[in-house]
Amino acid sequence: MKTVKAPAAGPVYSKSGYDVTPLSEARIAELAQRLKPGEANVILAKGTEPAFCGTLTDNKKEGTYICRLCGLPLFSSSAKFDSGTGWPSFFQPFDPAHIREERDVALGMVRTEILCARCTAHLGHVFDDGPRPTGLRYCLNSVSLDFVERGKDLPPASRPVAAETAYFAGGCFWGVEDHLQQIPGVIDAVSGYQGGNVKDPSYRQVCAGDTGHAETVCVTYDPARVSYAQLLDWFFKVHDPTTPNRQGPDIGTQYRSAIFAADEKQLAAAKAFIAEQQKNGRWKDRTIVTQVVPASEAGPFYAAEEYHQDYHIKHGGSCPLPEP
Repeated sequence: MKTVKAPAAGPVYSKSGYDVTPLSEARIAELAQRLKPGEANVILAKGTEPAFCGTLTDNKKEGTYICRLCGLPLFSSSAKFDSGTGWPSFFQPFDPAHIREERDVALGMVRTEILCARCTAHLGHVFDDGPRPTGLRYCLNSVSLDFVERGKDLPPASRPVAAETAYFAGGCFWGVEDHLQQIPGVIDAVSGYQGGNVKDPSYRQVCAGDTGHAETVCVTYDPARVSYAQLLDWFFKVHDPTTPNRQGPDIGTQYRSAIFAADEKQLAAAKAFIAEQQKNGRWKDRTIVTQVVPASEAGPFYAAEEYHQDYHIKHGGSCPLPEP
């Protein structure tokens, strides 16, 4: 496969929709100014608070435990348990991508340190003597955490990205998903089926060409990082919008080029983009056949079977984005 230059590294998102892009040293230093000496000793200098002295060890309220330094949600009360160790303990994180692990040999033994993935605040350690279903014990310092009780508003830094959704069909969804999820600002891309008349279709049904569905990719994106217009531009770079019911060797209505607009704004943008491409773009000498349909008319998006998700990544490869 020809190697092409990919876009510059962009933001990093967790599956739960949070921006976990590592903060700069300058931003971490700015946040650290509000820490008290005891908090700084633990969070910045990797200290440990005395057992049974933390304010959150015996907390029984329901809610979310967030990073004291940057506010990223780290653990939920639903995963908290009484370990008897004297420190707040959890059997799983809020999202695995919110926790970073590092090898720690500071005390002459090998341990696994846990840090906030976004700001590198020291949290504690994780051990393999926890309860089911994970068998893990995340042992935390109370001063590394803040607690937000259920029903109360999370601070802005603790909220997920205000994401939006777009739907694109352009041939086999393996390649379209792989391409689009590499775009900086895209949080997630899911392969599935849309635009047909059968409820919850299977891959076999769609491939038979009887359901009317197109292999579609549902893109969740951060509009503050990438616009819908930019997604349209990339979509038209990674597939051929001029071949009716076909992409390369893949032939059938399930491989048609289509945009299922999530709202009126997307509908207008997609139509305007295609009109401009047809007039002045790279496809001006060929007829663009891409369907533009309101998602409300196209029907529900159905996620494809698990073995289709991240297909290229699972099988040891990826399709680099073309040059901008």
